Amino acid sequence: MGKSLDAGEHTRVGIIGCGAIIAQYLTNFRRLDQIELVAVADLDRARAQAVADDYDGVRALSVEDLLAAADVDLVLNLTIPAAHAEVALKAIAAGKSVYGEKPLAATTAEARQVLEAAREAGVAVGCAPDTVLGTGIQTARKAIDDGLIGAPISATATMVTPGHERWHPNPDFYYQPGGGPLLDMGPYYVSALVTLLGPVVSVIGAASHTRSERTIGSGPRAGETVPVNIDSHVTGVLVHASGVLSTLFMSFDAVKSKSPNIEIHGEHGSLVVPDPNHFDGDVQIFPQGADGWQTLPVSAGYVDSGRGFGIADLAATPPGAEPRAGGQLAYHALEVMESVLASAQTGSAVQIQSTAPRPAAVELTTLAAEVAEVSS
Repeated sequence: MGKSLDAGEHTRVGIIGCGAIIAQYLTNFRRLDQIELVAVADLDRARAQAVADDYDGVRALSVEDLLAAADVDLVLNLTIPAAHAEVALKAIAAGKSVYGEKPLAATTAEARQVLEAAREAGVAVGCAPDTVLGTGIQTARKAIDDGLIGAPISATATMVTPGHERWHPNPDFYYQPGGGPLLDMGPYYVSALVTLLGPVVSVIGAASHTRSERTIGSGPRAGETVPVNIDSHVTGVLVHASGVLSTLFMSFDAVKSKSPNIEIHGEHGSLVVPDPNHFDGDVQIFPQGADGWQTLPVSAGYVDSGRGFGIADLAATPPGAEPRAGGQLAYHALEVMESVLASAQTGSAVQIQSTAPRPAAVELTTLAAEVAEVSS
């Protein structure tokens, strides 16, 4: 039986994977008294050592030594998506709770193994995105729960960019199986839709691509072309258990959109929800009969939050309860996305086999302290 994290307990974290994304976690760990970073590991030992040199009290270890360390309660998995399941399973086998960057695993089959192993070991599983815990999504959720737009009817979720190759020096992954606009950005949008409107029971999708290759626009490989082996424009309709219909529009092909990132329509009003890739942002409402859009005051969520707040929230979750940014939500979102892509291939609706209880709301809370010096 692994070590369970008790509510309010000081959580000692070890990080595996010291790539670019770690900087955001390090910044916020310095502000969160609930989290103590004790060790880091990376296949490139020099990258781990650089983090340890810049963060007091942190040891640079091998992956094996970090997994064996008695003072690591939870492993933060910041490896590449293809390694998420392998690293998570090793951490669980070592009796550690795990929290990973999105997605939970490369496939639902692998993600299921992670959840089953954690259940048998009695350890917790959390997963990004924890943006759903910030004031943006949570203020929108409170507006819905308070009945400000009446019973929800429908939602739209829009993510448009002409392609990551314009700025990313090594964009190959985005255009290979496992990449694409839905699997890349969909976790933010689908997790937000489930948090706002509840779980999904079926989907139907369609997809296309406009180009067979992309030209890298920056870095040492600028001008080099990469093949496109996935659909780079995906649409889908999600049928929520509540009856709400959410329409996804995810594209690496279109240039720009004036549509809100997320818009929710109810019987008595419409709601504009801020970018689910961010933790804050204005929530706007247009009540029936109003003269224009109104900005709602911030009323819920973790104030001034960022990556890593999901770990603090997980640590405060009572033993046996599902964290708000938990494995069930991450698994459900992954199955929804996989099923949209499967539907796009077959032309038939796909029933979603999993479910995820709508996570508990976050009351307006100041969780982190300001620090005099933040470096990464």
